[in-house]
Amino acid sequence: MTGSLPRRCLAEALGTALLLATVVGSGIMGERLANGNLAIALLANSLATGAMLVVLILIFASVSGAQFNPVVSLAFALRRELPWREAAFYMPCQLAGAILGVWIAHIMFNLPVIELSRQMRGDKGQWVSEAVATFGLVVTILGCRRCAPAATSYAVGLYITAAYWFTASTSFANPAVTVARALTDTFAGIAWNGIAGFVAAELAGMALALAAAHLFWCSEPLEALASPRRGG
Repeated sequence: MTGSLPRRCLAEALGTALLLATVVGSGIMGERLANGNLAIALLANSLATGAMLVVLILIFASVSGAQFNPVVSLAFALRRELPWREAAFYMPCQLAGAILGVWIAHIMFNLPVIELSRQMRGDKGQWVSEAVATFGLVVTILGCRRCAPAATSYAVGLYITAAYWFTASTSFANPAVTVARALTDTFAGIAWNGIAGFVAAELAGMALALAAAHLFWCSEPLEALASPRRGG
């Protein structure tokens, strides 16, 4: 990563804003053009989101790491691959960027800038889905960083596109995304009373992913593996 902390935080905020503008905007466009066919609307939403993730990771990875997700930043901090001080700045910037992205999408589609979702999401199946979705996302990121770093952007985009379809929750897998999507009463929205369960499930999925990474790829951070060992 290059640049000062303010520049990295700005990259995280801008990247997350563009991600949410894509999630919400493509949901609105897909729903409007699908004539009531929810499968077509979800297909449009998932393809646009997956494609945008590839682009955002490619352009911002060298600046901030292109995390755009508080659970990813937290996972890196727990693994000592991101200083806690930086993670503490990244996470609120990601949340602020996510909310800004929702507002931008509303402006583009001539909707009220500020609104609350009435889309009810919050049963046991969706909580399990969020844990599974977040587990898979974090494992994808950590596994690619170990085994195929150049493929990370494509793997993350493909994973999220698939997870839209194989999870009952359509794979939020991101606390900043979850909170921001409560601020849009559109196809992508989630009612406020569903946030706590989703975020708890996302944190649980991240914890399980860290355990899996420890099992499969050892617990040493990349920097430790890359540096020469002393002695021996």
